[in-house]
Amino acid sequence: MNRKILIVDDEIDIVQMLCSFFESKGYLVLSATNGKEALKQIERQPDIILLDINMPEFDGLEVCERIRNYLSCPILFLTARIEDTDKVKGFAAGGDDYIVKPFSLMELEARVAAHLRREMRHSFEAQVKFSGELTIDYLERCLFFADKRVGLAKKEFDIVELLSQNPGQVFDKERIYERIWGYDSEGDSSVVAEHIRRIRTKIAAYTDRVYIETVWGCGYKWIK
Repeated sequence: MNRKILIVDDEIDIVQMLCSFFESKGYLVLSATNGKEALKQIERQPDIILLDINMPEFDGLEVCERIRNYLSCPILFLTARIEDTDKVKGFAAGGDDYIVKPFSLMELEARVAAHLRREMRHSFEAQVKFSGELTIDYLERCLFFADKRVGLAKKEFDIVELLSQNPGQVFDKERIYERIWGYDSEGDSSVVAEHIRRIRTKIAAYTDRVYIETVWGCGYKWIK
């Protein structure tokens, strides 16, 4: 099946060049020249997005944040320059990689292919069953106990996903906060404890087993 790529850039020449290139490589290509058009194209469920940062009205960072509310595909930023502070903002907004202009089409294709391979591996591991009756469906972003669905808020599931995919590894509150909320978020790591309390309460309605253990003075870990 041909993979679907969305190309977003306010420079029409770049959009046309990238569209022609990826079409020649067998991709189904969607395009947009501003943030509003990009958000409309998201309804067509692209597999990967190339997103220019510097655009009028909605810039790439804002578009990325809005996309991340309901789409988890890889987002690669296109930018004319990049500094560490820009990278932090981009990753905090939900971006996965940076491509600096001018770029090599061969390198760009290789980066796109690598991200799509990674997504494919994740999709094969979409549903992972742990001991007992607990099943975590990473694709649907929810938990099941004996086929009974346990709904989690977005950040709650993000925490479960982080911990459960790294069983036995201890994460302190600050590290969890940075990974889930991002470096530039307003607030502090104290919200992590409240979210974990809610997760435990929801799990406790179905089992006495502890899945998230508190390592006093260190943080939290997922019990293998």
